[in-house]
Amino acid sequence: MAQKLQPPRGTRDFYPEELRVRSWLFAHFRAVADGFGFEEVDAPVVEHEELFTRKAGEEIVEQLYHFELHGRRLALRPEMTPSIARMVMARAGSLPLPARWFALTQNWRYERMTRGRRREHYQWNMDVWGEPRITAEAELIGAIFALLDRLGVPRDAVRMRLSSRALLEETLRAGVLARRPEAFAPLCVVIDKLDKIGADAVVDLLTDPQGKVQLARPDAQQVVDWLGLRDLETAAEGLAADAAPRAQLAELFDWLDAYGVADRVEFDTSIVRGLAYYTGTVFEAFDTARNLRAICGGGRYDRLLQTLGGPALPAVGFGFGDVVILELLQDLGSLPELPRELDAVVFAFGDAERPAAIRLAAQLRGAGERVELVLANAKLKRVLADASRSGALRVYLVGPDEVTHGEALVRDLASGEQSRHPLPV
Repeated sequence: MAQKLQPPRGTRDFYPEELRVRSWLFAHFRAVADGFGFEEVDAPVVEHEELFTRKAGEEIVEQLYHFELHGRRLALRPEMTPSIARMVMARAGSLPLPARWFALTQNWRYERMTRGRRREHYQWNMDVWGEPRITAEAELIGAIFALLDRLGVPRDAVRMRLSSRALLEETLRAGVLARRPEAFAPLCVVIDKLDKIGADAVVDLLTDPQGKVQLARPDAQQVVDWLGLRDLETAAEGLAADAAPRAQLAELFDWLDAYGVADRVEFDTSIVRGLAYYTGTVFEAFDTARNLRAICGGGRYDRLLQTLGGPALPAVGFGFGDVVILELLQDLGSLPELPRELDAVVFAFGDAERPAAIRLAAQLRGAGERVELVLANAKLKRVLADASRSGALRVYLVGPDEVTHGEALVRDLASGEQSRHPLPV
């Protein structure tokens, strides 16, 4: 059988030119997180399967890459938030709060692929643990727009849409779920599919007699109609004037105005997020042309630690994948050209001159330069051509005469000018 030369479907190889783009993007992720005072953390890519298996019918549970080894059920992480929660639990009582953490992780989900969706992707997470106020959401949304601005995304090219799971929950439990509060989590999983499958299909799922929600059809239609609201006051009509979800969302828009991004954010009741652990504000960012799936998303999950057996601790965070933002930058013509960065090439004419060339390369590297030492006994014409193609700034030539006189010949590849550089002894 012939060896397969392609990686598994939905995964990627990163050749040097592609890895340069990834590293460029990661550097921007880290720069924003550092600028907002967040500390970086990491966790194993393999976790205990039970960390990710919840009972609300989430697609993510069905998409796990999981396996059994020596009697242990393990899984490749599909997202980072549960791993972060596990780490927070491990230091419960001693962790200074609020904890402002970020991570850059590789995640795995066996899902149907579309543009911007792969089975393996990298994700930038930022999380705030231990802050109950809506100021944490404002800080995170501010960080997302700071990243988009750094990447050169035009101000009108991306919009943030947000709502509140708490607003949805209070509204439904005052109405169609008054007698079935346990159906709220699976209901959220279903209505999160609205953009993907349409209103009629969502109604069918909500009324499925074999499903976990089992609403009457008029009630299901009422839920879908509510998801079409785009005005906070209208969406909150059935709640008290001082209801916490309404007040928190209004306060959030005030803080976003202080960040200078309120005009880039809109209220949208259809944003619910597909993970069952969200409890409050939820948000997603989309390109305004709507050619792509969500660029990023997140929200508040104040009860996540409790579901894992830990103490109650408020938390909010987001995940920002690498795939969709690179697609958007490509569409906008904003992906940078990132040539290889190489300061110098050192070339020994033969093995007799190689020790001197090695010492010279070591000296230049010790001074912080990026230096390629030619390993073969190649022809000078080929060395110069390869050095120019690689983007090197200079070539250091070490031949018999150079060794005799203790000076390498240095050629500037841009100007063609030549100079001398003392050879280290």
